Amino acid sequence: MVRHKYVFVYSCLLIPLLFFLGIRIAPILYSFNISVREWDMLSEEKPFIGLQNFVQLFHDEIFLIALRNTVKYVVIGVPVQLLAGLAIALLLQRVNRFKGLFRTLYFIPYVTSVVAVSWVFRWTLLKNGIVNAWLIKIGLEPQLFLGSPSQGIYVVIAVMIWQSVGFQMLIFLTGLETIPKSYEEAAAIDGANSWQRLWHITLPLLNPVIVFSVVIASISFLQSFTQILNMTGGGPLNSTISMVLYIYNLAFKHFKMGEAAAATIILFVIILSLSLIQMKVLNRRVDYE
Repeated sequence: MVRHKYVFVYSCLLIPLLFFLGIRIAPILYSFNISVREWDMLSEEKPFIGLQNFVQLFHDEIFLIALRNTVKYVVIGVPVQLLAGLAIALLLQRVNRFKGLFRTLYFIPYVTSVVAVSWVFRWTLLKNGIVNAWLIKIGLEPQLFLGSPSQGIYVVIAVMIWQSVGFQMLIFLTGLETIPKSYEEAAAIDGANSWQRLWHITLPLLNPVIVFSVVIASISFLQSFTQILNMTGGGPLNSTISMVLYIYNLAFKHFKMGEAAAATIILFVIILSLSLIQMKVLNRRVDYE
């Protein structure tokens, strides 16, 4: 009877594992095979060419622009999004009335369709859109926003931050609720002001949540795609193109599956390396007992 119980439990655990291996691990391993071949969609021959696809990528100016833009998405987007989420969570922790209402209002953008949000911002930021109409009304010059090579990427980053700040707020709020109030009360009795309590008590105890948020946000910005595709299509002049959009264009517009797989491998290595470094550098054990 006991043996049958364990067989049932392990069988239930094995099914999702096999599903995960089938739809996640197997395609990743297969993309390694594609990345070292001249993979033409129309030809039956897929000759082995070694690292030629990788070399070709680093001679492609658009790939280098996409790589640089992706770094910009992460470097600007992650810290701003985390700081905004933490600030909102700290403010919400200190209010008693309408706390649930504010939490819901901040979280709604996160559960709203990314495509719908992208198109709403695209229309409002048109040259003859609502935002430029307001600027003209108050006596300012209209802006190109998404049509400007110098402004477009920052507008896209701002929209991505706005849409996900509610998720970060919720994660930080959950972490803040787990910190015993006795620590802050003891520090306050010892004469520590609000900033000192935040810096020496709250943030160190919030470290596991911060590490989780940094890793999740970094992966999200490294995989930026939907907002860019719908708001700018990667333009103007490839000024907003990201690695994932570049891979999509290579694979499904130019049918260069070998180079697309090679770019996917590079992005996979970047995400894996960055996540491991972040967990190694940021993860600290704090104990005030």
